[in-house]
Amino acid sequence: MRLILTAVTALALTSGVAGAKPALRDVAEIDNGLMAVAIADEIRKSCDDIGARMIRAYSYITSLESRAKALGYSDEEIEVYVTSKDEKARMRAKGEAYIKARGVDPKDRSGLCRLGKEEIAKGSQIGALLRAR
Repeated sequence: MRLILTAVTALALTSGVAGAKPALRDVAEIDNGLMAVAIADEIRKSCDDIGARMIRAYSYITSLESRAKALGYSDEEIEVYVTSKDEKARMRAKGEAYIKARGVDPKDRSGLCRLGKEEIAKGSQIGALLRAR
């Protein structure tokens, strides 16, 4: 029994080192993609004259999930990442920092609408998820 436990422990340790992956929050293409979705969602909720491109947003989210799976993350790891209260709070702070860096107060609806129109005009990932009405 002791030999089996030692072998299992050794296997777990070596596979953890050999197959170590960064936390999904540290995979920029995934984390930044989800931030774009979150910011676009906040803008569309705040602006009567900006709507969401829902099919495009769904497709983009699905592509992020597929990419995470291709990088070796399990459905469970992805689910934990996107539903974690700590990750949601971190993402909110990251999104607010992005908005502030563009000279907009995240609580200023007219500023968010202006930012949304700028993002649409420049064709950014955020803008691609939005449409002017």
